[in-house]
Amino acid sequence: MRVMFARLAALAAVFVLVLPAARAQLVVDITEGTIDPLPIAIIDFVGDDPRAAETGRDISRVITANLRNSGLFAPVSPDAFIENIENIDLRPRFADWRVINASALLVGKVTVDSDGRLVVAFRLWDTAAEQQMMGLQYVSVQENWRRLAHKVSDAVYERLTGESGYFDTRIVYVSENRTGTEVTRQLAIMDQDGANPSSLTDRSYMALLPNYSPNAQQISYVSFRGDSYAQTYVYDLRTGQQEALFDPNAPRLSDSGQSLSARFHPNGRDLVLAAERRGRHDIYRIDLRTRQLRQLTNTPSDDTEPSFSPDGSQVVFASNRGGQPQLYTMNADGSNPQRVSFGQGRYNSPVWSPRGDQIAFVKQQGSRFSLGVLAADGSGRERILYEGYFVDTPAWSPNGRVLLFTRGDFNREGTDYSIWAVDLTGRNLRRLPTQGAASDPAWSPLLD
Repeated sequence: MRVMFARLAALAAVFVLVLPAARAQLVVDITEGTIDPLPIAIIDFVGDDPRAAETGRDISRVITANLRNSGLFAPVSPDAFIENIENIDLRPRFADWRVINASALLVGKVTVDSDGRLVVAFRLWDTAAEQQMMGLQYVSVQENWRRLAHKVSDAVYERLTGESGYFDTRIVYVSENRTGTEVTRQLAIMDQDGANPSSLTDRSYMALLPNYSPNAQQISYVSFRGDSYAQTYVYDLRTGQQEALFDPNAPRLSDSGQSLSARFHPNGRDLVLAAERRGRHDIYRIDLRTRQLRQLTNTPSDDTEPSFSPDGSQVVFASNRGGQPQLYTMNADGSNPQRVSFGQGRYNSPVWSPRGDQIAFVKQQGSRFSLGVLAADGSGRERILYEGYFVDTPAWSPNGRVLLFTRGDFNREGTDYSIWAVDLTGRNLRRLPTQGAASDPAWSPLLD
């Protein structure tokens, strides 16, 4: 794990303006999602030698997949290309790109500098206005070519949508392994497109419900070790060190000692979590430096699954204080609880959007599960993005545009768990590639 993190930390991307961008007006309207994705032509990035050219082709394929998977772009098939671009410093023949209905054109070049570093330069053109919209280059070690492809994708996405991208990110999740009737669950990590998967924990204990810290250098998770109690751990991705939030040998929080899913405060120093005490669950806030614990709720009900607002001033949580579980918000000190969900069914797994305006949730009605979003203040109507046999653990992309979630599908062996993504329109639904069954995704912030 330390080796993997060192590789990630080795990225030293340099942003260099190649040419001043003209004030082109080409944008993707995503105020309510787009039905017609923007056609964009993405050439194979050219290279000075065969190896660089091969890397350029690989980079272009990653960019193409990223933009297509967002649902906002429709990459034009290379079979339709008329102009063969070999020099990205020359103006394209725009008529050749307009005739194949490419509204935007992305061209790029890959070289290796005298220090052996990979240099990826690119230009984004508006074919109708015949103007350059962006011209940048990135520099990094050669093994980081895939991360550079994600950074180019983010830059193009942001320039054409006005929102930050989410491609240069990682996903931590639970990898499920079955041997006969025995099931083990361990933490794994991968790029947001499913590439570069690796294990974080071994199979000697069960690990569940991971969540990222704001700097993407720590994760919290729940584990069962040594006894039957659920215990919350913090995993430092830089060092590989894992530490229980509560000393198992010290007096327990409660008769059962269970502490459940934890989420980080935006400051990265505090966590909010649910823990059992005298047969019920309450919400606590803990300072990671001092281990000082503060109880935020104290009712006869079960209060669980807390999540901070992006500014850290509020917490959303699930509670059965009104009967069936519904969603509530409160101030970060536990004051002023307010109910925000009012529909039929059992509401669980609330997660505050990074934008602060919406809360994602899971709702169960009978044998059906739904993934939805509602306004953070409880106003308006909730929107259901997906319904299925089983749904759980929503996780927002860093720009608040896409949700990951666990989907369960019934088969003869039981339930097959997999990770899916859906955007806020509910139209762009796709399964993430994983090695075997997977669940409990957590999406990192954009990487440095």
